[in-house]
Amino acid sequence: MLYFSKLRIIFISIISLFFILISFSNLFTSENYLFKKKINLGLDLQGGSYLLLEIDNGPVIEQKLQNTTSLIRSYFKSKNVRIRNIKLDNKTITFSVDENLKQIIINTFNDENSEINPYYPRFKSHQLELSDQGEFFKVSFSNQGLIELKTSSQDQALEIVRRRIDEIGTNEPNILKRGNDRVLVELPGLDDPMRIKSLLGKTANLTFRFVSNNNEDSFGVEKLKYENGINEDFVSKRIILSGDNLLDAQPRMNNETNETVVSFTLDRVGAKRFGKATSTGIGKQLAIVLDGQIISAPVIRDTIASGSGQISGGFTFQSATDLALLLRSGALPAPLNIIEERTVGPDLGQDSINAGIIALMIGFILVIIFIYVKYKVFGLITNLALVVNLFLLVGILTIFEATLTLPGIAGIILTVGMAVDANVLIFERIKEELKNEKNNLIAFDSGYTKSRTAILDANITTLLAAIILFFMGSGPIKGFSLTLGIGIFTTLFSVYFIARLMTVIYVMKNKNKEGLI
Repeated sequence: MLYFSKLRIIFISIISLFFILISFSNLFTSENYLFKKKINLGLDLQGGSYLLLEIDNGPVIEQKLQNTTSLIRSYFKSKNVRIRNIKLDNKTITFSVDENLKQIIINTFNDENSEINPYYPRFKSHQLELSDQGEFFKVSFSNQGLIELKTSSQDQALEIVRRRIDEIGTNEPNILKRGNDRVLVELPGLDDPMRIKSLLGKTANLTFRFVSNNNEDSFGVEKLKYENGINEDFVSKRIILSGDNLLDAQPRMNNETNETVVSFTLDRVGAKRFGKATSTGIGKQLAIVLDGQIISAPVIRDTIASGSGQISGGFTFQSATDLALLLRSGALPAPLNIIEERTVGPDLGQDSINAGIIALMIGFILVIIFIYVKYKVFGLITNLALVVNLFLLVGILTIFEATLTLPGIAGIILTVGMAVDANVLIFERIKEELKNEKNNLIAFDSGYTKSRTAILDANITTLLAAIILFFMGSGPIKGFSLTLGIGIFTTLFSVYFIARLMTVIYVMKNKNKEGLI
């Protein structure tokens, strides 16, 4: 019916005024929680950096298999099963056994409850494949196991990349998965990506190990270079402490030496290990190794049982800040390689904004002129509803602090067209009703009622397409589908509440007038 209660009129007015005010908050700065919200501009509008990172899972696979090598050796030793020539080569563990022990090996690996294969009951994808050639056995990850490992590495890398970027304070970063071994990073407003690249390019794998020139070290030794790339030392492969035991790391000024250092705090387990290592290693050098390079190797003078210490290495305050950030955010599970990099300048972004605004204005003006010429007074009503529709759309995007991209502007322009289409359907239906019905009130009410099915069908199918695009598409497509989807709801609200309310007011005052439309 062509009737709006006072309560409904108040509701429509409050909703419209609220979103109009919210949309205007993009034009000024306010400390109010609600009115300080703003629409964020995407990478293509305000400029910034685009980085596509690829995870190098090779070291992760090697490390997992090294752990498995130790597990196999110790497990069969405890069972008094002698295995020989065990080694890891080309991501495959090989070993040999006596002929009479072959069946024991096979049964051990095929047993779901075996201690050698503890992941099998819960995670089949972690099961190791086993094949035999004569007296030799080979153990390697299955394809399913590799997929699970890559997925796990990607999830870890995604979280740590997000932590590192959040600590820097970059505005509205966009960090997404790509495939099962890539991470996409979009940083709007960032013109110089060098620091970000430096931070993301470091694994931040921190270890504390003793300097050892003894080739008889039971854990083995390896030669590592210092950070300056010139000096080098033999370091034990035994890890006293790792970055996993760090609770916090902060840049500090050492008042005694007047140099910048990184102070760190260990968790309870780390403090216990560190205290024991420093008590038994007094007089030895403790190498602090980051990503395979020695940062410093101080001599242990006394037991450190407090669970805190300092890392020195000739840092500037910026490098100390970055190192502390890397340590706080945690080590990446695998190295990240930058395989694609783009920097969009703000001038290009401003050009895109200007082009989008001009397109929106031209389309909007042409629509206004057409609707007015076609429907006169009802054309003005439609145009007012279109303006309010835009404010509603911008207001909703502002509340959610959505990121507006160039495709998003295209979605707004399409919303204008869809809103006009709905009104055209209604008015054309009303014209058809007026041919058979002389009562203006009944004709207008029938026009709105009978056109509703066609309008809802068109908008629902478009909404379904927008939802699919949002969940299946990438960044730019998501921006388009988001504004289009929100625009569908604002369009229906403006057509069936705002435009209809103004139409009702006019028709009620001119209910006996002929040729209303």
